[in-house]
Amino acid sequence: MRIRNGDKPFKCEVCDKMFGRSSHLKVHTRIHTGDKPFKCEICDKMFAQGSDLKVHMRIHTGYKPFKCEVCDKMFRQSSHLKRHMRIHTGDKPFKFEVCDKMFGQSKNLKDHTRIHAGDKPFKCELYDKTFAQGSYLKRHMSVHTGDKPLTCEFCDKIFEKVSDLKVHMRMHTVDKGFKCEVCDKIFGQRSNLKVHMRIHTGYKPFNCKVCNKMFAGKSHLMVHTRIHTGDKPFKCEVCDKVFAHGSALKVHSRIHTGYKPFKCTVCDKIFAHGSNMKVHMMIHTGYKPFKCDVCDKIFAQNSHLMVHTRIHTEDKPFKCQVCDEMFRKKMSFEETHEKTCWRYTKHNSRVKCLRESLERLVFKDDFEINHSQVELAITFFGQNTALERHRRMKTMEILSL
Repeated sequence: MRIRNGDKPFKCEVCDKMFGRSSHLKVHTRIHTGDKPFKCEICDKMFAQGSDLKVHMRIHTGYKPFKCEVCDKMFRQSSHLKRHMRIHTGDKPFKFEVCDKMFGQSKNLKDHTRIHAGDKPFKCELYDKTFAQGSYLKRHMSVHTGDKPLTCEFCDKIFEKVSDLKVHMRMHTVDKGFKCEVCDKIFGQRSNLKVHMRIHTGYKPFNCKVCNKMFAGKSHLMVHTRIHTGDKPFKCEVCDKVFAHGSALKVHSRIHTGYKPFKCTVCDKIFAHGSNMKVHMMIHTGYKPFKCDVCDKIFAQNSHLMVHTRIHTEDKPFKCQVCDEMFRKKMSFEETHEKTCWRYTKHNSRVKCLRESLERLVFKDDFEINHSQVELAITFFGQNTALERHRRMKTMEILSL
């Protein structure tokens, strides 16, 4: 018998939900009773509906009948394909009402709400550390287990998540990536290509209400506004340091995890920052793009050029607070001069090195050393014993000359 639209005569006695067929009601009641009569003969998993078992069997058979027309990826269920298509379309139907952030999956929305609620249900059993998402815990556990991260077979770039590696791989497979027709750059997602194209067109539709600066992407504007608001929403869960950019937090976290995703293809040295690897590669290539306008000397890093120019300008910005000597390089001051110019006694009294005084000491013909000048430096020491130790040390140094 055909059921007319809106005609649902069968009612669930538990939740009052209505159904057009008695068979549908029968299947529904298993939600309340927990009855699962359909069993997988391979792994013994139980299901409430035969259709669920049928879909489950595709895990064992590898059958994936649903194909993405954009990137050719295959899926076991039509719902998985539908969810996947949002990557290409940029559709994000799930909105969080507190911060208006949009998500492509309801699961991601659920995970995000924990950030605002402060809920961290995933706990590390070794460290008593808690996390808002299971994926965060999994990544954290690799610190304890020593599991090797995921590596791209083409460029050796390292990733923490399989999903990130999959998106990255599209950059190497031109037929499955999204290519810019102007500069040939390839993107793993169509939405990223769309934003990238604005570099070539100069189109910047997003305007900062404070300083009128224009941006090509909405996310770029959101990050920029934090300059004006001082908002730093990204917090390190280890040391509580806060950041305005999620990318800055991601890079910072590598201090705690030791994660170094950038690998030199020549000597296999690894780096936490891409910029550090870029500078390192100049050792192998000999590339030195920074040139001194005065003497034509070239450098691999701009910071090295800046230090070098002080030779010509005679600029010495680093001053010793004890002897007023000036230095061009911070390293020269901190690692060399500071150690010989002053030290601290156990009473934290600042001690001025008597190097200059000792160098001026008059050597008698009989090599007697006049320490009268040294006695005047008693004010630099916490007690006489410190002075005596210092005097003996300097005496031995001079006699060894």
